[in-house]
Amino acid sequence: VHPDLGISSKAMSIMNSFVNDMFEQLASEASHLAQYSHRATITSREVQAAVRLLVPGELAKHAVSEGTKAVTKYTSSK
Repeated sequence: VHPDLGISSKAMSIMNSFVNDMFEQLASEASHLAQYSHRATITSREVQAAVRLLVPGELAKHAVSEGTKAVTKYTSSK
């Protein structure tokens, strides 16, 4: 993002609603996938599968890639 650019409060509210909705949908789908596998824990596998089911095409590939990168960075910082 360019430092000279901003975002209106209405646009920020819309983005916030979108992100919250996506999080709820992904969490719900990951939970269902864990239940189907008779597991009590949601792992990165269920989250990745939920992303692939809910996010279209190339966007899902980028989301999985960025998520994997974030988990790797978090794990290596411990």
